Amino acid sequence: MAASPREDRPGAAVLIMASAVFLFTLIDTSAKWLIMAGVPALQVVFSRYAGALLTALVFFLPRGGMGEFRSNRPWIQLTRAMALLGSTVFNFLALSYLPITLTIAMFFAIPIVTTLLSIPVLGEKVGLRRFLAVVSGFVGVLVIVQPWGAEFHWAIFFSIGALLSASIYFVLTRLLAGTDNNSTSQLWTNGVATLALVPFTFGDFVWPEAGVAMFLFLFIGFLGGVSHILATLAYRFAPASTVAPVVYVQVIYATAVGYLVFNNLPTIWTALGTAIIIVSGVYIWLRERVHEDAVDAQGDLRA
Repeated sequence: MAASPREDRPGAAVLIMASAVFLFTLIDTSAKWLIMAGVPALQVVFSRYAGALLTALVFFLPRGGMGEFRSNRPWIQLTRAMALLGSTVFNFLALSYLPITLTIAMFFAIPIVTTLLSIPVLGEKVGLRRFLAVVSGFVGVLVIVQPWGAEFHWAIFFSIGALLSASIYFVLTRLLAGTDNNSTSQLWTNGVATLALVPFTFGDFVWPEAGVAMFLFLFIGFLGGVSHILATLAYRFAPASTVAPVVYVQVIYATAVGYLVFNNLPTIWTALGTAIIIVSGVYIWLRERVHEDAVDAQGDLRA
């Protein structure tokens, strides 16, 4: 199916992305709560994707029917879906051991890793200033991880796995831009993950106890489905250079949730490393915006 046309609605895009990021925070919060309540991590991941698939089916199929599953680049959709699944599995495992403020801070390095991956995958060129911003971003990651300190926790490798998987997901999302509809991407992402997790989920299924845990178990998938629909919609309303920096509002969300729900605050090292990563990420996006404007100007001159 032909992809939906892009629109120029930056104000709406920022508000929609801020809402999506808030839902992302609620997903991580729900996952950590469920795992702490004794629900196996893979089962929580399954609930997240199965619920998101159901949400996508209800939202998209009445309008487009089974044709919504038809992808113009199925192998990339498959690889993209598995990358996002890997990111979720690693992230939920990390949440079993680490504070939510730390795991979310690691995700802020996605634009840094994505910049490096875009060189071999997308054929993009990275200038000296962007490369130095990437290096600075990795310094921020080291400040958070502190491999030299007594506070180092081995579960940080789960967060690193989540970071790498999510970066691959976003590079492939760029590769699919303008190729498939939002509906097709959502159905593939959630459908592939749900099917892949079935063999690992129902062998020893553990239902959460009634109350808050049961509600979160049934609701986390809906949050996952709606959040990604909103995020994809935001990127249709405005370019990445406008939308992407909005994810940093998650610093506020994560700090508030970490304190109110789990009674913890980010350490000084997590806060410092996060600040370094955010400055590096914003600079990378600003450089990308300058590059895009220059390409557009050259196109106008040739027209």
